[in-house]
Amino acid sequence: MVELLAPAGSREALTAAVESGADAVYLAGNMFGARAYADNFDEDGLREAIDFAHSRNVRVHVTVNTIVRDDELAALAHYLRFLYEAGADAALVQDLGVYRLARQAAPDLPLHASTQMTVHNLEGVLELQEMGFERVVLSRELSLEDIRYITAHSDVEIETFVHGALCVCYSGQCLMSSMIGGRSGNRGRCAQPCRLPYTLVDETGADVLGKAAGQFLLSPKDLKTIELLPELLASGIASLKIEGRMKRPEYVAVVVDAYRRAIDAIEAGKALPSIADDEKALAQIFNRDFTTAYLKERPGRALMSDSRPNNRGLLVDRVLSNERAAGRVTLKLSGDLAEGDQLDFWVKVGGRRAATVTELRDKKGRVSLAAKAGEEITLSLDAAVKPHDRVFKVFDAQLMEKARGFFRAGAPVRRVSVAAHVGVRLGAPLVISLRDADGFTAEAATEFLAEPAKKRPLDAAAVEKQLRRIGTTIFSLDEVALDIVPGVMVPLSEINEARRRAFALLQEKRMVHCPRPALPVFRYEGPLAQVKGKVEAHVVAVTDTLAGVHEALRAGADEILFGGDSYHHRQIPLRDYEEAARLAHDMKRRIVFNTPRLVVCRDMTAQRRLVDGFVRLAPDAVSVHNIGMLRLVREAGLKFHADASLPVVNHLALAELADFGASRAVLSPELTLEQAASLASCAPFPVECIVEGNLELMVSEYCALGSFLGSAASGACSMPCCKGKKRYALMDRKDMQFPLVFDQSCHMHVLNSKRLTMLLHAMEFAPRGISFLRIDGRFMDTAEFGRRVRLYKEWSRFSGKLLKEQEDYLKEQEGKDTTRGHYFRGVQ
Repeated sequence: MVELLAPAGSREALTAAVESGADAVYLAGNMFGARAYADNFDEDGLREAIDFAHSRNVRVHVTVNTIVRDDELAALAHYLRFLYEAGADAALVQDLGVYRLARQAAPDLPLHASTQMTVHNLEGVLELQEMGFERVVLSRELSLEDIRYITAHSDVEIETFVHGALCVCYSGQCLMSSMIGGRSGNRGRCAQPCRLPYTLVDETGADVLGKAAGQFLLSPKDLKTIELLPELLASGIASLKIEGRMKRPEYVAVVVDAYRRAIDAIEAGKALPSIADDEKALAQIFNRDFTTAYLKERPGRALMSDSRPNNRGLLVDRVLSNERAAGRVTLKLSGDLAEGDQLDFWVKVGGRRAATVTELRDKKGRVSLAAKAGEEITLSLDAAVKPHDRVFKVFDAQLMEKARGFFRAGAPVRRVSVAAHVGVRLGAPLVISLRDADGFTAEAATEFLAEPAKKRPLDAAAVEKQLRRIGTTIFSLDEVALDIVPGVMVPLSEINEARRRAFALLQEKRMVHCPRPALPVFRYEGPLAQVKGKVEAHVVAVTDTLAGVHEALRAGADEILFGGDSYHHRQIPLRDYEEAARLAHDMKRRIVFNTPRLVVCRDMTAQRRLVDGFVRLAPDAVSVHNIGMLRLVREAGLKFHADASLPVVNHLALAELADFGASRAVLSPELTLEQAASLASCAPFPVECIVEGNLELMVSEYCALGSFLGSAASGACSMPCCKGKKRYALMDRKDMQFPLVFDQSCHMHVLNSKRLTMLLHAMEFAPRGISFLRIDGRFMDTAEFGRRVRLYKEWSRFSGKLLKEQEDYLKEQEGKDTTRGHYFRGVQ
């Protein structure tokens, strides 16, 4: 049976998830979880949560899905061992270093690969399967066809999201919050810049959409797949995941309850029942409008909630009239309304006006507590709303009250069925024997020995009445068998005490039925510095054109990184790789072939052919960006480097990549210079840092340009990105422009508005053990690219203290609109 997996961002949300029908929950401790701002659990809270869930046959998966620095690994080792000992059913991880530490510190703790790992092809799933992961959470950009293909060709459990908020960027690949505000999504502190307003502009700064779109061009609708459940359940998926650890417990209760009932009906062999009421409840509890994302098609602009980035509620009417002086507004309802509901009036000027329904009056002025769709009602409102303004119900008091019944009732909603047998003989104790639906048993007896009754002998009704007084326990007494010799007496207080002990013992047995063996002794030692000689600075030039190769070589680049994602929306043919290799080798320079950052199932066949061609061309190495391509390149016998989209922020990730066979790694741009130096000192191979270029902040299956100007949703995009030589950008509220580029597979890459430059500090890398300095020239014109390469070639090997005039010169060469990234400021 498929698992329904629910979020638990708080104790109330945990109760809501369990009582409304979740098979498993995912939650986090106070550290290392990708929702740092949720009301997470401390260690005592985690123990209680695990016990609470396990007693109800609900599994607990704990998120440890952030990237973790070296100075945090000792605490993480303790935490992983704690999770194992506390009985967590699995830990979700993103960081390869966390994976390695978990295998060392708590080797039997089950591991799930988080969606933050950006696993989006079969090859990546197979690699993680061989590493011992029990489950892989797929990227949300995959189609049902992709999911079916992956489940059919792998043995590991597959989990996918079915409801809740969507990221516009592939999860695990977003640096936008990090680079703009210093709050890293990879460390659980995303500030959600995707929910802010943007304008799509051309190179002149002109708005190219105008009123054809709203302002929220990076804000996706919410995922809803309840109508697709028959296909999802037939696809081979092991777990259906609801997003929402930042959501209120009422949201969790409503969503889980709806999906639970639908899943149960389908698994019972019935057709999907009418879900109209459930869809209404799902929309009412929270929605930015809904989408099925990429499960059935590429939705284009239909993916986006471009007019509003937050909850829109349900449309209940348009304003008929407003008597502002009297403080009254009249509506004709298209949906039900009741006292306590909250409304948003979407006014044409000034945004929206909020109101709480305190009383409703019909046409005759009679006051009522509720009104139905079709009725004309008047309610109190002192706001400048106008006829035809739309009215949305954003809070349904009755729905919220029903939802709270799942977690504030005091007594469990979801109970465990128990059968009881009571036997008593004269001169012997009364014995209560219990067996629950899972086969656990318990028994308790009275201390009192049954005596002949003088007045009121025990009867079946009296005994059963005492037995059923189980109050707020998790049990439901469904069967009672009595074997009572006539004419005996046992005090009711004795029966009650025996009942209490029997059920307490049954609860205890349910909690400890799977004891875990003791962990082997483990002591985290920390990184050991490698004995290394002095390293020299090598300039790596990144380009996707042969013109760029020519220019970088003329400028003195030590190594060319060629190909991969084309910023010019063209497939780079194998002959271009061959020519780039010839040019580099003719000048006795190294050539490394790049690969795409994302390779979904539909593109993997072409990538296999390309890698076969790489084998013949024998580059010095191949740079890989995801686990799937790592597997493909390694199996081809090619030397490879791990690129920055396989994030490295700790020495254990470096060690894990070395075990994979990597010969170099690009360190995460979320490290400071000192943190990068610390990793370089203990790295098992040379390391590389990105020092120049417009960093990629997002990479998305969604294309803003094609969606709004190119009919991308029709499947026949007119490709406005290829028309002329126009450049496009997203402009934010502060008039900062984030350039957009579109690769050969129609992925949209959002680049930083400011160019990263470390020219003034170029000479500080090699003394810190960082021998490769990367200049990404894909967004530069060819002449500027060459100039940058020459500057770094000259100044990266400079020794001594800069003179004032040299410092001024380098600052001038760096140019305007630049940033040092995180090299000096760091990231939360």
